[in-house]
Amino acid sequence: QDFLGKSDPFLEFYKQSDAGMWQLVYRSEVIKNNLNPCWRTCSVPLQTFCGGDFNKPIKVQCADHDSDGSHDLIGTFETNLTELQKAGDGSPVEFECIHPEKKQKKKSYKNSGIIRIKSCKIETEYSFLDYVMGGCQINFTVGVDFTGSNGDPKSPDSLHYISPDGINEYLIAIWSVGSVVQDYDTDKLFPAFGFGAQVPPSWQVSHEFALNFNPSNPYCQGIQGIVDAYRQILPQIRLYGPTNFSPIINHVARFAAHSAQQGTASQYFILLIITDGEITDLDQTRQAIVNASKLPMSIIIVGVGEADFKAMEFLDGDNGVLKSLTGEPAARDIVQFVPFRQFKNAPREALSQMVLAEVPKQLVSYYKWQGWPPVKPPEIKMM
Repeated sequence: QDFLGKSDPFLEFYKQSDAGMWQLVYRSEVIKNNLNPCWRTCSVPLQTFCGGDFNKPIKVQCADHDSDGSHDLIGTFETNLTELQKAGDGSPVEFECIHPEKKQKKKSYKNSGIIRIKSCKIETEYSFLDYVMGGCQINFTVGVDFTGSNGDPKSPDSLHYISPDGINEYLIAIWSVGSVVQDYDTDKLFPAFGFGAQVPPSWQVSHEFALNFNPSNPYCQGIQGIVDAYRQILPQIRLYGPTNFSPIINHVARFAAHSAQQGTASQYFILLIITDGEITDLDQTRQAIVNASKLPMSIIIVGVGEADFKAMEFLDGDNGVLKSLTGEPAARDIVQFVPFRQFKNAPREALSQMVLAEVPKQLVSYYKWQGWPPVKPPEIKMM
């Protein structure tokens, strides 16, 4: 150790290769100026740590960190995972840290300190595919913005104008995202809603009307069904306002909450909102997202047109945790915002890849947080 008293200790764990060489598998943080350090909990994949062999030798080295890289060995010991697993439930496992040269030189030498392992347990980490293959249903819902800021659908400069070749940005977004998500949805029945329009026969403004005009059964057959419903409804409604997101988020969240009460990883909900970016109920939407962050749900917002999407980027929460108006933080990040204009000239796959990039991680993080394994966990094959 340093002549001036306290050391800057760190730990290194090594596994033994088949050729008998030692391979570094984990290095801890350095704890400055401390003779009684307490290192952070670490997580190492079992395969990396010992190749899955609980009796494979593990060498642990404790060294004193020097900024020039010439770290001084404090001591070392050997163990294996079977031994380490005895730590837990308040009973740590202790190992004497031995410096080989000091042991040789001094008869009175005992050790250079004691390393105490407080806890060691093996946890199963499931992947997105483990959950989907294990019976998790992905429920895909679409919300389409029919507010006046989109422009009159009959006018060629409207975002809802269907061009002679039968498309617009709303349709491309529905196809791009839906065609990927539908592969994970067995019944291929998708609820689809519009918001922000006056709807016949009463011409009341609605913020969650069924695209097929059937509120008791808003399901469309496949992505083609959503596209057909969208095309049919467009001439029958009046674009209006304001742009409220919270009703449709809360609508899907009610289903997600009901599913969460089952206590199993059986259903996950994805809401795709396609919008021109003008949002009126930002505070209520923030609250709705914070509430939904505790549920098996993800929200994808695709922004069409050339508007300023600052509000959408704020909801995305990538620059910090989204909070409700009362200051309650989201339990996890569930919103992914993608501006369509970045993908106008890119292949369709590029948009769907970007849009769906975070969903697997969000699904796994929710079920891990709840401690729910897949409904049918994968079989573990021991070689």
